[in-house]
Amino acid sequence: MEKSKEVWTIETILNWTRRYFGEKGVENPRLDAEVLLSHIIGKDRLYLYVHFDQPLEDKELTAFRMAVKQRAARLPVAYIIGTKEFMGLDFQVSPAVLIPRPDTEILVEVALKRLATIESPQILDIGTGSGAICISMLVKLPSARGVTVDVSSSALAVAKLNAEKHQVTERLTFCHGDLFAPIQEQGFHAILSNPPYIPEADIAGLTPEVRQEPSQALIGGADGLDFYRRIIREARKYLATGGFIAMEVGIGQAQFVAAMAQETGFFKVSQIVKDYGGIERVVVLTEL
Repeated sequence: MEKSKEVWTIETILNWTRRYFGEKGVENPRLDAEVLLSHIIGKDRLYLYVHFDQPLEDKELTAFRMAVKQRAARLPVAYIIGTKEFMGLDFQVSPAVLIPRPDTEILVEVALKRLATIESPQILDIGTGSGAICISMLVKLPSARGVTVDVSSSALAVAKLNAEKHQVTERLTFCHGDLFAPIQEQGFHAILSNPPYIPEADIAGLTPEVRQEPSQALIGGADGLDFYRRIIREARKYLATGGFIAMEVGIGQAQFVAAMAQETGFFKVSQIVKDYGGIERVVVLTEL
């Protein structure tokens, strides 16, 4: 996209960017071009199609050029625009946090269904990142209260901004530390987590975009199961009577997690939920 006196309209800029992204190996070149341009001009994607002939202002072109350069370098779109939609809510994201994904919505939906009849549910979110899981729960359950924990202070800073945005700060406590270490409370009706679950050796084979997400939110040890072992080993004393643990798992991990839970002698697998691709994605544990 050379700087010149040529008039760049929405249509010409999108067509050029689509081809450029395609050459750079970007997976969804047209979609990404539209999302970035919509963000720059402050309009939705439908607006682009209705205003193909609209020329871009110089400041819009400058900002868009920067965004295109970042995307061509395989920085995820969510990091470029600073937001990601999850459970119908808009969450601020940065390279300090994992980008919320649709698969994780299944975890939230399972937990919401199980907590629907609890009068004032208490929720613990382990490894909160952007806060998407716990904040979504509190938005959907106005009587709920939550505690979130993350080892990253930078991630917690993002989560706090999202809590303020969605007006749940008064019902949410933030703890900085490793898994259960900073947790003082007990009696949680739900312990939720989307822990790091990618085997360390598999990181090199991930897409360039995923490799730009925080490694401590991705790597789950040699087999990807380190954090499940710890959560299952430590969670029992924090559960309320009749409470449950619900965790997102990676491809092929559900049965391993289920087995390690059953081996404890005090947990049983209450439910294994598949994602929309038919992959076992959420494991729910309850006490025997």
